[in-house]
Amino acid sequence: MATPTARIGHHLPVPTYVALLRGINLGPRNKIAMADLRDLLGSLGLENVRTHILSGNAIFTSRRRSASRLEGLIERGIRTRFGFDIRVLVRTVDEIAGVVNDNPLPEAVPQGSRLFVLFLDRQPDPDRIKAIDPADFRPEEFRVGDRVIYAWFRFGLQASRLSGALTDKRLGVAMTNRNWNTVTKLLELARETSRSS
Repeated sequence: MATPTARIGHHLPVPTYVALLRGINLGPRNKIAMADLRDLLGSLGLENVRTHILSGNAIFTSRRRSASRLEGLIERGIRTRFGFDIRVLVRTVDEIAGVVNDNPLPEAVPQGSRLFVLFLDRQPDPDRIKAIDPADFRPEEFRVGDRVIYAWFRFGLQASRLSGALTDKRLGVAMTNRNWNTVTKLLELARETSRSS
């Protein structure tokens, strides 16, 4: 007979996650309709799935407790169903909340379409960061957080010189970026999902 202690884990809240897909729907390649993405995630056993805009953002709940395993699960699912390799980064709702709360560039928030969060699969090598001299890119600014880089592209992403320095190749990490407006909306949606699940 199971003891009450052995059954406690069954009643723990189901975690809410945000999946950030890299490089989809930006051009003619790697097209995924959001309805198809929701269908795929549901077929993988993920629950309460919702998506936000076309850049590849999904919110879901899962009893799985490993973000890295969820990343692999979704990446394999995309490869099998759609036939291309897409990097997926998964964060918990608490991690997204931490990204918002720890913003070191609060003065950039009114320009939410020009303040970006670069989500990284791991912390970059400090020497690679030191090789990027902030003085070379002023008035643009960046700060390094916990597996994220906050970047204020004051003239927009397309006109930014700094964005060309903060690349996955130069930093030696996998990366996908979202502007501040998207990040805060994802947090709002993830919290709604967490409350209702």
